[in-house]
Amino acid sequence: MVLLTREQLEERLAALHRASLELVGDLSLETLLKRIVKLAREQVDAAYAALGVVDDDGKLIEFIPIGMTKAEIKAIGNPPAGLGLIGAIGKEKRTIRLANMQNDPRSYGFPCNHPAMESFLGVPIMLADRLLGQLYLTNKVGAPEFTIDDERVIETLAAYAAVAINNARLYEALLIRDEALSQRNEDQALINDFATALSGSLDVDEILELTINRAVAYLGVEGGEIYLREDSVNELHLALHRGNISPSFFNQERFQIGEGLIGKVADLGKPLVCDTTCEDIPELREIVSGAGLRLIAVVPMTTGGNIVGIMAFASSKSHHFTERQLQMLSAIGSWAAITIENAHLHRQARRLAVLEERERIGMDLHDGIIQSIYAVGLALDYARVSLDDDPDEAQQKIEQAIDGLNKTIRDIRAYILDLRPRQFVGKDLMHGLQSLVDEYRTNTLADATLVGPEDKLVGLPASHATALFHICQEALANVAKHSRARRTDIHLWTTRDRVLLEIADNGQGFDIRKMSVTLGHGLSNMHVRARKVGGDVEITSAPGEGTTVLAWVPRRA
Repeated sequence: MVLLTREQLEERLAALHRASLELVGDLSLETLLKRIVKLAREQVDAAYAALGVVDDDGKLIEFIPIGMTKAEIKAIGNPPAGLGLIGAIGKEKRTIRLANMQNDPRSYGFPCNHPAMESFLGVPIMLADRLLGQLYLTNKVGAPEFTIDDERVIETLAAYAAVAINNARLYEALLIRDEALSQRNEDQALINDFATALSGSLDVDEILELTINRAVAYLGVEGGEIYLREDSVNELHLALHRGNISPSFFNQERFQIGEGLIGKVADLGKPLVCDTTCEDIPELREIVSGAGLRLIAVVPMTTGGNIVGIMAFASSKSHHFTERQLQMLSAIGSWAAITIENAHLHRQARRLAVLEERERIGMDLHDGIIQSIYAVGLALDYARVSLDDDPDEAQQKIEQAIDGLNKTIRDIRAYILDLRPRQFVGKDLMHGLQSLVDEYRTNTLADATLVGPEDKLVGLPASHATALFHICQEALANVAKHSRARRTDIHLWTTRDRVLLEIADNGQGFDIRKMSVTLGHGLSNMHVRARKVGGDVEITSAPGEGTTVLAWVPRRA
């Protein structure tokens, strides 16, 4: 065995040190591993060299041989599985140097077509106590076996290699995280841009058009379509299709929940990607695969766990629709679903606003104009009775009726112009109530009194005052029409938090248990008007005992 002199060994280690410094600076793991095994072979004059990389469990995951041609490597077949001496190095985590490896009981032998190997030097690549890989060198050139100096050189190289491999892995992990972060930022920018574009529209057709165009452009696919579910029914219908294939990907335009690929995704609530040649999609039109479209992705559009619709996309690429893309499509689908729901809610809100306005107009007509016309009718009826006995008084009632009709005409014109009654605008509640009492006395010849505060109820919202005015108007109209009362007392008073109004008559009354506030506009309007401003109405009555209407509203809005 030829031993190196001290000077030769130092010179060799110095050259190894310079080469190893270059290794540490190489951050490409693939090229780094090849350089390490090549350098190891050169340093000890080995005929063959190899580097094995292991995972965290010590399993061999990569094997890089040098010294054999590609044809020889191919003839050997599969790389080693980490048994024999290779496994022993991993288990013992120490250097193994042998003059003839075939004589060692740990040797596992060679496969067919493997070159003959005798001398062996195996060194673990360790970082602290963690095994990263192993260096194998066989058949020392010009000598029967590897020397102790060879062992020291390769152990030194292995130490450098451990640092270099770790750095390269950290760098690759950093690149992967950086790429993931960049992709996440791109995805976030796309979602933000998409959400901003959607937020400016409440038109469902425009939302669908924007959604399909952005999704198709993002994926780079040949076409897409959207199926919508309306009014929570268990059916989805084709709402939009874009692409060269017309009219759609499927041979039907409606799917029940759970039916076909569209219905299955709606039932599962998660994306599915299928091959267009799959026999499990009989509803897919033959022209889809005939046009070269190989994959179809179906993605649910959900909000709050509810299915609003389904998106479907067809691609000619056999390796399309990555997990990242499906997540992006799910996010796009959720944004679109939320916007569609908002559009539906906005449409319902507008419809409710129209219905409420119609209800308000009906109440105002009933409580204002219709009551005024009724008062005119009472005046004319009185004039008819008095025509023979007192013509002058009959003439006065007729003139009063004419004046009332003129006021009613002005009120109707006011409704046409601004849909607001002219009779009371909420400025002076006591003055408005006094007008009602005076009109009641004149038209019924019954006694009526009004008691209330002398101030103008400063701070009472106009809407609250208007509600009390119309409640009193309705109550007096009911007394005139139904109660046959000789006397009616109206009392208005306040507490710290409320304004209360009581209308009590001594008429014939009625059985409150047989009367529903939902029957007839009068009683219903009283309750609706009070509750709209945060108040309420209580009606008490009994046959022969008269009727009392007690209404209250908050003093503040």
